[in-house]
Formats: sequence, structure tokens, C-alpha cells
Amino acid sequence: MAGCFSFTATRDTCFRYSFSNAGLKSTTTDLGDGSIIHSWAPKAHNDSKPTLLLLHGIGANAMWQWNDFVSPLTRRFNVYVPDLLFFGDSYTTRPDRSEAFQAHCVMGLLQAHGVRTTSVVGISYGGFVAYSLAAQFPERVEKVVLCCAGVCLEERDMDEGMFQVKSVEEAVEILLPQTPEKLRQLVQLTFAKPIKLMPTCFLSDFIHVMCTENRQERKELIETLHKDRKLSNLPKITQPTLIIWGEQDLVFPMELAHRLKRHLGDNAQLVVIKNAGHALNVEKPKEMYKNLKSFLIDPITPNVQKNHSNGRKMD
Repeated sequence: MAGCFSFTATRDTCFRYSFSNAGLKSTTTDLGDGSIIHSWAPKAHNDSKPTLLLLHGIGANAMWQWNDFVSPLTRRFNVYVPDLLFFGDSYTTRPDRSEAFQAHCVMGLLQAHGVRTTSVVGISYGGFVAYSLAAQFPERVEKVVLCCAGVCLEERDMDEGMFQVKSVEEAVEILLPQTPEKLRQLVQLTFAKPIKLMPTCFLSDFIHVMCTENRQERKELIETLHKDRKLSNLPKITQPTLIIWGEQDLVFPMELAHRLKRHLGDNAQLVVIKNAGHALNVEKPKEMYKNLKSFLIDPITPNVQKNHSNGRKMD
């Protein structure tokens, strides 16, 4: 931006260094169907470690949402952090905008890297993709963590006043902000304690770097997520599932957390983090990691079954 130092681009560069320092490398995988997935993957896959997949939300690319977690998690897991389609360097020429197709592409990425089984953590939109991944590939997904992911929402919830916005169009204008005013609204909506000092220069820079590319396609992702959605059509995943929610989430209210717990029954546990909104990975990273560790790491026994196919194609 003219006359303004690009804090966003500089921070993006710092995140790249952080991911590399955690033992990850930037990779690009051509799935051969018009889809290309960029991902951060282990520089060397260790068969003695289990695998963990981290899926980001709508807000930014994968690095911005997972930077606080990759360093401790890579000590215990082979960590894969992809950019979902239309984020970062991931793209498709296919018209499908469903989370099911996103999940299909993520599984294609894992297969290309020779990964046999994985656990998965998804934040917000990434949680929708994680849920679909677990439903489509139950034999490949071991454990599931869903963070503030309103997978149990129904199309009628909007009309019945569950959300702060009154229409999908209004949601798109805030979730994919094109002006500093809309970005301020997004911060107000996603944080329990919003940042007070947000210079317009920095906000404009963030929008320019993060929010302009592939906006139409991202808009279609949001629209597809909402259209004709019914709880009765949502399969019940069978993997052990941890649901983590910010108590003051205004994007996906707590009712959706309880609805998801009821839907999954005893197979799921719900953890509510106080004084946190939708962006709990930013507001409460220590509390979020503590719960990830309790669910994913602490139960692991010393004898970890191998989960890598050494590059061979899997059936």
C-alpha cells in the first residue's frame, strides 16, 4: 500500500520462517483433476509418529490461523497444514464448492504424500471440511476436533434469527471484508474482547493482501455451505470427537455446539472456553492447545502404529 508499510506481508513472511523452523516445508500437489493444493508438510515424515491434519477457516490462509500451534504439535505428530481451495496457493478449475469436495481434495493431498491415517483439527469452515473428511473416509480418520464449527446449522436458522446477520449476503460482506469498516465489524463479531486500536492503514493493507484474491469463489463457498442445509442430512461420524467452542461466539452461537453434541451423542465431548469468541485460536491459544493435548496427545501409547505408506498409492 502506498505510503504504508505492509505489516501483513511482513507478518506472512515471519509465519513462513516459523513454519519452516518447526520442521515443515512448503509443497504444492497437483491432484490431476484441475485442482492444486498447497500445503505445509513435514520435511521428513517420521513413521514412529502419528499424523495430524490442521484445517483453517475463512479468515486467512493456513499460516495465520495455525502459527501458534505448529511448533508444539510437530514434536509429537507428522503435521500437515494445507491451504483449502481458493486460499493461499490452492485452486481448482472444477465448479464444485461443497465442503465434501474440499475434503476429497484434502484426502487426495494426503494420499499423494503417502499418509494412510490421520487425526484432524478444523477451525470454523475448516471444521466443516474436517467433518466431511471423517464422514467420507472413516477408515482413514482416527480422531476429530471441531473448533467453533457450526456443522449442525440449518438453512432456516438464519430466518429464525439465530445469527447476528440477517442474510447470507450480509454474512459474506463481513466475512470477506473489502473495506476497513467491514473488517472492524468482523473483528467485533469474532472476538470476545476486540482489539480497540486498529489503524485504517493496517486494515486496508490486510484487505489488500488477504481478502481480495478469489473473493467470488470464497463467496460461493459460503453460499454453498448454507444452501438447503438440514440437520437430518448430516451423517453421524463415528470417530472420537472433541468439540471446542468459545462461550461468547457470535458467528456460530453456543446452541450449535450443543446441537452438535446431541447429534453425536456419547461419541463426542464438548469443551467450552470462557471469555473467548469465535477466534478462540487467537484469543485463547494456550487453552485451546491444552485441550488438543489432552484429547490427541496424552492418550497416545509409546507403541504407535505406522500410518504411512512410503509413497505407494492406496486403494
